[in-house]
Amino acid sequence: MIIGIPKEIKDNENRVALTPAGVTEFRKHGHEVYVQNQAGNGSGFLDDDYKQAGAKILPSIEEVYSVAEMIIKVKEPIESEYGLIKENQLLFTYFHFASYRPLTEAMIKSNAICLAYETVEKADRSLPLLIPMSEVAGRMAVQEGAKYLEKPMQGRGILLGGVPGVKPANVLILGGGIVGTQAAKMAAGLGADVTIIDVSLPRLRYLSDIMPANVSTLMSNEYNIRELIPHQDLIIGAVLIPGAKAPHLITEDMLKDMKSGAVLIDVAVDQGGCIETCKPTTHQDPIYIIEEVIHYCVANMPGAVPYTSTVALTNATLPYALQLASKGWEHACRESEELKLGLNIVKGEIVYEAVAEAFGLPYTKVEKYL
Repeated sequence: MIIGIPKEIKDNENRVALTPAGVTEFRKHGHEVYVQNQAGNGSGFLDDDYKQAGAKILPSIEEVYSVAEMIIKVKEPIESEYGLIKENQLLFTYFHFASYRPLTEAMIKSNAICLAYETVEKADRSLPLLIPMSEVAGRMAVQEGAKYLEKPMQGRGILLGGVPGVKPANVLILGGGIVGTQAAKMAAGLGADVTIIDVSLPRLRYLSDIMPANVSTLMSNEYNIRELIPHQDLIIGAVLIPGAKAPHLITEDMLKDMKSGAVLIDVAVDQGGCIETCKPTTHQDPIYIIEEVIHYCVANMPGAVPYTSTVALTNATLPYALQLASKGWEHACRESEELKLGLNIVKGEIVYEAVAEAFGLPYTKVEKYL
């Protein structure tokens, strides 16, 4: 199969979908790989590195889309890419369709095959292609939260871990999944007083067992959230419903109860956000303030640490990408329930129910194509 790796063009997105090591693996399996000029520069991988691994370098994004049977990306296509996508072309990337109708409608119109990293799911309900970026985002959320709590950043002026004789900051984490767990580890390691809330009692039991003494757990419900938020310095939104829009756990009216200079970080922003006042921001312009509460809602947080993120992502996606390339998407998805669940839009029809429900659009069972 012919694989295309375009340069990411979303604002401040420095990741690339494939490392030179990944190119080597594709070549070993008999596939051709075309990489756009300087696609890997932001992650520290130069064109010469890709050439040595066996890739061919193309000068423009148009040429990559034109030649490729499968496009592998990091972020969803943006508007300038919509017209480049060919009928029956396989796109393998993060889509997060449920949070953005224009993208959904554009991919329906393209008649392409859209296989989303974020809905590839194992039998144990884990999301193997979301996990590595969730690990990065969870850890980064605490770094960014600590920074924006500083007074020059318009925060409360509180040190996350405190010092002897001074209490540490209070950190509330909404959701005990991968993002929440990694955020809790980082915040606890810095000495903060951390509370994780989740709707799953078994998950809370697990977290209670593995977390240090400065992490407590609590059942997630509106009453508990309202009781907690007046005391929090940093709140991290880490809620995920695979393929669907995130529910609003922090509503606009709750902001008035928060401390002046407190920080909200919504890692769920690319799924619509679990904080009602959340709207996507960029690394270049990451925050805005409502009711004296700082909102940090960067939709591609791992893009700020592209080397780490690119290597972690390729480690996870490559085995699946090789299956798709070697068997074709139909055969691969028939054989792998994990990949089958990754199919969101196929030849103009939505085949992932949560995406159809998000916009009230028709839903077609994926079995029609398999």
